[in-house]
Amino acid sequence: MSSQAEVRRLAGEVLQRHARIDVLINNVGGYWNTRHVTPDGLEHTFALNHLAPFLLTNLLLESLKQSAAGRVVTVSSNAQAMGRIDFDDLQGERSYSGARAYNQSKLANVLFTYELARRLQTTSVTANAVHPGLVSTAFGAGDPGRAQRLFVPVLRPFMKSPAQGAATSIHLASAPDLDQMTGRYFAKSKPTRSSKRSYDTLVAARLWDVSADLVGLTAPAANA
Repeated sequence: MSSQAEVRRLAGEVLQRHARIDVLINNVGGYWNTRHVTPDGLEHTFALNHLAPFLLTNLLLESLKQSAAGRVVTVSSNAQAMGRIDFDDLQGERSYSGARAYNQSKLANVLFTYELARRLQTTSVTANAVHPGLVSTAFGAGDPGRAQRLFVPVLRPFMKSPAQGAATSIHLASAPDLDQMTGRYFAKSKPTRSSKRSYDTLVAARLWDVSADLVGLTAPAANA
């Protein structure tokens, strides 16, 4: 998913197999303590955590509109509360921190969700973001930071199982009473407030335009 060519290949296969899509759950993410670059020359965290779901969603959006009530669910994290979008150093070329890059990408997930919801107001497609909780997986194990190495082993017995971590995403994908619910942030299957920065519509619109340029979308596919 960190390769845009692979994201496009995936979208093409899905569109070949399905006349319409009812639900898209963007559940992809990673953490790297040191800076890595993707085959597209982009910083890995931003490319995987934000640009991949941004591109995939746009590529599948017309098919989602064919559903009577299409839903886009994007998995973020409460790390979004510590994030800020640094347009002057979006790729961490001048100064990189694994935590800062991750927090930025999770805030980007929420900004993208809210902007997508605004752009889809006249359609039947909804867009919501999710905080899954602290889930026991191999997340970040390939290049962990010092805090992860120290605290994850201690916290692991108290973490959610992957099935428990998926509960809010499944709720958003399937609950009948959420057909009209859009542009919200959910935790423990209930809507809640996200960070103050996530509601900045100017930042969200700018991030959309920058993201569209980085993934090679000549025009925002959600404008229909």
